[in-house]
Amino acid sequence: MARRHAKRFRDRWGFPALRLAGMVLAIAMMLSSAACGRQDDRTVVSVWSWEPSMASLAAKFEKANPDIRIDLTETSGYDKLNAAIQNGYGTPDVVQLEYSVLPQYAVSGQLVDVTDRTQGMSGFYTPGTWSSVSINDHVYALPLDSGPMAFFYNKSVFDAAGVDATKIRTWDDYYKAARKLKKIGVYIAADSGDASFFTSMVWLAGGRPFRTSKDGRTVSISLTTDRGTKSFAAFWQKMIDDGLIATNLAEWSDSWKKAVGDGTVASIFSGAWLPSLLLSDVTGTSGLWRVTTMPTEDGSATNAEEGGSSLAILKSSRKPNAAYRFISYVCHSSEGIDTRLASRPFPADVRPLSGPSFLSRTTIVPSRRH
Repeated sequence: MARRHAKRFRDRWGFPALRLAGMVLAIAMMLSSAACGRQDDRTVVSVWSWEPSMASLAAKFEKANPDIRIDLTETSGYDKLNAAIQNGYGTPDVVQLEYSVLPQYAVSGQLVDVTDRTQGMSGFYTPGTWSSVSINDHVYALPLDSGPMAFFYNKSVFDAAGVDATKIRTWDDYYKAARKLKKIGVYIAADSGDASFFTSMVWLAGGRPFRTSKDGRTVSISLTTDRGTKSFAAFWQKMIDDGLIATNLAEWSDSWKKAVGDGTVASIFSGAWLPSLLLSDVTGTSGLWRVTTMPTEDGSATNAEEGGSSLAILKSSRKPNAAYRFISYVCHSSEGIDTRLASRPFPADVRPLSGPSFLSRTTIVPSRRH
């Protein structure tokens, strides 16, 4: 029977049925290979970032830009990046950089200058974030988020000490509140010598102890003569000398998390990014914490930043055009910005700051990876 069918195929097509089946399989394999080839032809842009919404951003960007594929590595810190730069291989195309470290990479020639691509963008971002990615009239990154400082406090602990944190306006008010908290066995804050905290507080006090030459290569330091530095250092030293600050707890260490979680440390001066990290890293604090404005030396309404980051393109990238399309999507497009705002960072651009969805927020919820 099978032979008769095979003969029919041979009579009609001129070759045996088994050979026909083999040709069909070969054609299918060729089509499959061609499809894979099309996928491999996409430009691959490697991205190193710790932004929680970056995976979702990459997926949306790829959908809108089918010629580019994003290879995302979730990482924080700079040891890995520095090692890759030093070794000369394995570096990403796009890297997330905090504003505080961006200048050292820009001045050492590691970042692509995007000044020509960003003409007219300065008004799109807040003055602080835009100045943080600009050096000597050249732009080296796009602002991603921001970290204006705020006074975060455990309301239940402050209530127990009879302190209304919302009425703390000056450093003297803060000192008096700390003494009341100490009476119930609580530290108002913890600080084991964090440099970024110190510089942010000096900034808050109007200090400017570091000055650079126009090319950014020469830095002069005046810690002992700068008025703002001297003012904050004297105030904070008084807090430490009176035993009001826990100096044995390094921020984000297990012992620090425990002290913050059980109310032994009752408040934190930090960037606006703190709430989501408190919820994810310090258990048992949900619903206990509130936020108010930073106290200042004389009670004036001024502020500083601690943290905030940008997206930059490394000079070693062989795909700077595709890389820029990605950072522009994440940091400048409405879709990219709205995607990031869903995970509750503090925005770097002006538009959300006056929008009802941002201004009406009263509660921070745990961030979720998309």
